[in-house]
Amino acid sequence: MKFSLIYEAQTTDASREGDHRVFKETVEQALLAEQMGFDTVWCVEHTSLTNYAHMSAPETFLAYLAGRTTRIGLGHGVVCLPPAMNHPIKVAERVALLDILSQGRVHFGVGKGGSQQEAGAFGYDLNELQPMIDESMYLVPKMFVQDEIEHDGKYIKIPKRPIHPKPYQDPHPPMYMACTNSDALSRAGQRGLGALVLGFGGPDEVAKKNALYRQAYSTRKAEDQVGFRPTEHLAALCPAIVMGDGQQARKIGIRGQRYFMESLAYWYTGGERPDPSKWGDDLVQADSGEMVIRSRFASEEVVVDFSDPALSMMNPNHAYGTVDDCIGYVGRLKEAGVDEVLFLVQMGTVPHEASMESIRNIGEHVIPYFNRVKARAVA
Repeated sequence: MKFSLIYEAQTTDASREGDHRVFKETVEQALLAEQMGFDTVWCVEHTSLTNYAHMSAPETFLAYLAGRTTRIGLGHGVVCLPPAMNHPIKVAERVALLDILSQGRVHFGVGKGGSQQEAGAFGYDLNELQPMIDESMYLVPKMFVQDEIEHDGKYIKIPKRPIHPKPYQDPHPPMYMACTNSDALSRAGQRGLGALVLGFGGPDEVAKKNALYRQAYSTRKAEDQVGFRPTEHLAALCPAIVMGDGQQARKIGIRGQRYFMESLAYWYTGGERPDPSKWGDDLVQADSGEMVIRSRFASEEVVVDFSDPALSMMNPNHAYGTVDDCIGYVGRLKEAGVDEVLFLVQMGTVPHEASMESIRNIGEHVIPYFNRVKARAVA
């Protein structure tokens, strides 16, 4: 099993200074992750989602990180493929060059983005995007391997042209797809792509997604393959705050999760903009008087139910708490069939110091624990 970080560049401060700070902190966390033995740093791509995600140019962030690191993987989780946002030629060129400069450390995910706020910025209707995403998805890897490309499609037309450079990895970096619903999971498996999935529902929900993905992958047809490197791999999101003080970690984690969910709800379902300044220490009670936060990410419903009094200090669906708490939760994800855990430590209200402590604790204790388990299994 692999252990990675994923970043939205989420921030409570959307000012110019706030942007400077969140990216400075993200770099510091990523550099520490390399030292601590993490496998990959993944970056989302979102546009015009104030506070929720300021990672609007992941190719630039990952290129900078490539120059500051020597080992850790560089993951696009994912590149959004609406042609006016990211034309397939430019996607192929940027990914290939990053792969060369990082000496083969790139992981290449694809998707469409999840909100009309983003799609509309480039003149699209979100509900009409999937066919053009599919067209681009099949086209980009051809540019990685063919000397010249010529394409006359419904949405993309390219006269015969050479595309340079070619990737460091042969034939190209492993490819993945963002999967926010059952149809996407099946599509990823059928097309021989790795699956990047949400993990908000906990290990039981992840296990169901894993079964669906594996079934689709095992019955895939050669003509449906995207690219030239079949990748059977399921990576799941895992919000995590891991500290010596487990109670404090759970407080920080639940507060961060509330901000994450309410920010997501604001952009995806028209909810209220989150205002942490109005939140007290009693985080189980939403301002509206309800005990449940409901949101959506793309087409997947996300529900956080704080109605159980036991959740006043802990959400059992995530890795909030001590090292032992984290090991227990990650172990459940492993049993659910996950190949890679995407730790999310940077949620809007989470202090930088708490993210750094979490990365250290995961690197010093959680990753070695599972490496020892693997070594004993092999022996």
